[in-house]
Parts: sequence; structure tokens; C-alpha cells
Amino acid sequence: QVQLVESGGGLVQPGGSLRLSCAASGRIIRITDMGWYRQAPGKQRELVATITSAGSTAYADSVKGRFTISRDNAKNTVYLQMNSLKPEDTAVYYCNADRIITALGSVYDYWGQGTQVTVSS
Repeated sequence: QVQLVESGGGLVQPGGSLRLSCAASGRIIRITDMGWYRQAPGKQRELVATITSAGSTAYADSVKGRFTISRDNAKNTVYLQMNSLKPEDTAVYYCNADRIITALGSVYDYWGQGTQVTVSS
């Protein structure tokens, strides 16, 4: 059974930093594209950043220059370094994997349970 488990969320003051992690577990052979999404109260879930298995990245305009996505393929883990945080970054952050290839087959569009990030003074 595959799991995506996020960690690293919490409460931070404006201008502060947090680093989110998302670790995939199970009999994983390879993971294709991975990404971070967020959902604020009363709003739709939105894309924050994505990264391919080769390391190519893309960002939402609202986080460019402040957030950095990275991954460690050997650890099946994706990270999101968030700097210069703003109150409008407050949301539940979700990890997503486009395709997880396991010894028993593939799973698609797989989500973690989410981690809360609150930016407030």
C-alpha cells in the first residue's frame, strides 16, 4: 500500500520560513511528476509548485522567488522550502504524485492528507 505523508507545517510569523516534506512509502520503484498544492478556507485548491523526476520545476506566480520545490528520488521525498511567508500563504498544503510505479502496478493522481500552514503575527 502506498502512502504520501506530509510534515513540516505549523504557525509562523509573516516574513518567516517553513520547510514542508512529503515522503512516499510502499514498494515504490519510481515516482513521476510531484507537486504541492494548497487550499485556503473557502477557496479552491490551487497549484503551488511542481517538479519532474528529472528536476524541472514550475511555480505559481504568487510564490515565485519565495518558494523552492526539490526532491530526493532515492528517498521518494519532495520538499517545499517556503521563505518570506505572507498571511495569504495560509492554507492546507497537499502533496501530489502524478504516477507512483510500484512492484504491484501503478497508482495515479495520488494525494497526501495535507499539512496546515498558518502565517500570522
